[in-house]
Amino acid sequence: MLDFRLQVFYTVARRLSFTRAAAELFISQPAVTKHIKELEAQYKTTLFERSGNKKIEFTAAGKVLLSHAEQLIAIYGELEYDMNLLNKEHGGVLRIGASTTVAQYILPKVLALFHKKFGSVNVQLITGNTEDIEEALLAREIEIGIIEGVSRSPQISYEPYLHDELVLVAASGNAKVKKDTLKPEELLQYPFLLREPGSGTREVIGMALSKHHIKLSDLKMEMQLGGTESIKSYLSHSDCLAFVSVHSVLKELRDNELRIIDIKGLTIERPFHFIRQHGQLSSLAELFIRFAKKQKID
Repeated sequence: MLDFRLQVFYTVARRLSFTRAAAELFISQPAVTKHIKELEAQYKTTLFERSGNKKIEFTAAGKVLLSHAEQLIAIYGELEYDMNLLNKEHGGVLRIGASTTVAQYILPKVLALFHKKFGSVNVQLITGNTEDIEEALLAREIEIGIIEGVSRSPQISYEPYLHDELVLVAASGNAKVKKDTLKPEELLQYPFLLREPGSGTREVIGMALSKHHIKLSDLKMEMQLGGTESIKSYLSHSDCLAFVSVHSVLKELRDNELRIIDIKGLTIERPFHFIRQHGQLSSLAELFIRFAKKQKID
């Protein structure tokens, strides 16, 4: 088991308060002080400094111990998770929602591996754009969602999952773009394909371009399409450009059907998030989130 004194230290470190740590751990404040003093005696150093108004701050040694404590707590959490898997039979229905890019290019592998390990769990997946999935969550049509946008609803808890990059692509035989790199202002010269309003991809692109004083409405939009597969197919028959997730074009890049065009001074990165309503998740939802985070995504 994890040394309880380390758990006390970690709780004090998160709260920066002996009083709040005591309340969270259901022990007395003198007990918290005793455990911290024992750690300080063991390592022959001071972990916290007390300043005015009863505030506490880390010492250099306290920061070092916190870094290691976080790693140890994570390791013990994984140990408990893996041991519990050996002793529990998981079954039931898990309703998941995923925005389009995640559903098409990230989740299939994860779901296949999850089913292989937990075959008695019936996963029901619905897809839509980011706005759709958030609405489904709030309507309790799903227990958890995975989205690609940057929306922030106060009714929803957002937990980072994976990082993604949006890249500018064109057909390898695109006759209008000969360069491998464009300046941001040169984007205004070419026809574009864009996702529909409410799409997390579209939202992220708009935010990134705005930093270069370019609005989505400034682009020459040739067509608005509702999914990445439609965009990729259209690109192969046109001289348009489009921003898509790099995860969605790995095959086309390998087969030399599409190529990436770099934009000077512009990289569009975004996180995928797990979303859920505030409060306790079901054991199946927690199981899926932890399982998904452990999988390697190619």
